[in-house]
Amino acid sequence: MPKHFWTEDVGALLRVGPGFDLRRVDPSSTPGTDADKDAGAAELAGSAQELRELQEKLFAQSRLGAKDRLLVVLQAMDAAGKGGIVNHVFAQLEPYGLALTAFKSPTPEERTHDFLWRIEPHVPGPGVIGLFDRSHYEDVLIQRVRAFAPPEEIERRYGAIVEFERRIAEDGVRIVKIMLHISPEEQAARLLSRLDDPEKHWKYNPGDVDERLLWPDYMDAFRIAIDRTNAAHAPWYVVPANAKWYARTAVQRIVISELQRMAPAWPIPDFDVAAERARIEGSIQLRWPS
Repeated sequence: MPKHFWTEDVGALLRVGPGFDLRRVDPSSTPGTDADKDAGAAELAGSAQELRELQEKLFAQSRLGAKDRLLVVLQAMDAAGKGGIVNHVFAQLEPYGLALTAFKSPTPEERTHDFLWRIEPHVPGPGVIGLFDRSHYEDVLIQRVRAFAPPEEIERRYGAIVEFERRIAEDGVRIVKIMLHISPEEQAARLLSRLDDPEKHWKYNPGDVDERLLWPDYMDAFRIAIDRTNAAHAPWYVVPANAKWYARTAVQRIVISELQRMAPAWPIPDFDVAAERARIEGSIQLRWPS
């Protein structure tokens, strides 16, 4: 962990543990560092190669049968910065080893199935880092707040999520769940900035204001979901996100740390390196037939 930027293990600081209380998390705080925006930009760029190398090792070892993969779940209120995380942290990775899924409102067909039906096909394959921009947690967040499903069904879904995540973890999926936590004041500022810039009008959704009016209900829904589904094989991290630079560097470091714990390694070749070198050197003078 770079000492010039992180003064403490940010993953340990932000990982949800016993007695966690979302109300005690200050969205404007920057746990684990006393740096500023400029230093954050430098840290993000400086650690990108470290993240790419871990990704490449993860992908490479899958070519010889390793089943390990990583699933990163991003959840947040609107305008909390999920898109910025995707662009500034994950867009720097090799596309062949990254699978991004942005879940929207269920389609009519999806509504005819259990809520996890549309999630299953997007679980990353061996060697891949999967990224969920929203996820199956929408079905216990907005569904709970808006009462789109009865209370007993919401209760069933908590158990179904725990079982689903346990099952895929046993199959080699490392799960990291991240809530980007912003304040209602910061969200208002970001929504207003979208209205101030014609080039960002496409990002603005009037429905976001409707959900914003239910802020206390959403915070309660997040609290319950985190409490009911936090597990050693599928931990939750709550990242203060009022400072975009902090949220991006914190998520990057959490992902790097999780990959380091997975310890991907360059695979041992199943061929004789010296013999293959000799074959190539012996074929250097090859020419097309005249």
